[in-house]
Parts: sequence; structure tokens; C-alpha cells
Amino acid sequence: MNKQVIFNLPVRDLDKSRAFFSALGFSFNPQYSGENAAFMNIVDGSIHAMLMTESFFKSLIDKPVVSAREANEVIICLSCESREEVDSLIARAVAAGGRTPHPPEDHGFMYDQGFEDIDGHLWNLVWTAPQED
Repeated sequence: MNKQVIFNLPVRDLDKSRAFFSALGFSFNPQYSGENAAFMNIVDGSIHAMLMTESFFKSLIDKPVVSAREANEVIICLSCESREEVDSLIARAVAAGGRTPHPPEDHGFMYDQGFEDIDGHLWNLVWTAPQED
């Protein structure tokens, strides 16, 4: 079996979160989804997120769930294949109800911008120029 990255995110409304991420082009695997969680494919076969209702997420830990609207523990960073893909995903995130916490940053060799999803989780999208040999 290939190694995979699966991270768990608490969400307030599972249906709204599924709709938000579907609008960005992510798909969901019904085999691992149910009324309390949705298994989201970010990069097929390697990177996934398990969106969990807050109550289900709380049942798995013995600490309080931090509100991502008030504090952040992590920024999820995804690489993109082009600057246009960064801009397209950002536009779709905003159209689906997300927001951008800062303008795009263009460093010439690297281009990035982030968005905040409808639960306050931060995502950063980055494109880097191919390395020349």
C-alpha cells in the first residue's frame, strides 16, 4: 500500500462543508463517509481530508476543539501546477463562501495565496517554477 496523508478537520455543518469543497473540485469517497464524516480526496491516492462534525471530532480527543475562526494550529499547504490553478482555486473558494486573508504573493520563482474555508481553516496554494538543470 502506498503511504497516504489523511488529516482530520472539525466542521460545523458537514453538508455545507462538502458543498464548499465540491465547488473547489474535490471529490468524496462514499465508502468512508457517513452522517458524521466525509472522506475528501485532494490528490487521489495520496492526500485526503476527513471532514468531521465537531461532535464526532470531540469524541476522538480529550481536549477542547479550537475554533479555527479564533485561533489556528495549522495552515494546510497544497502545491499547484500553475499560477492559473492557484488563481482559479482561490476564485472558486471565494465564490463558495471562503475568504482570502491576504493578497497573492509573487516572488517570481514562487506564487502563492491562501484562503480561509467556511469553518476558518487556513489553506495556502503555492506554485513554484520548475527547477532548471
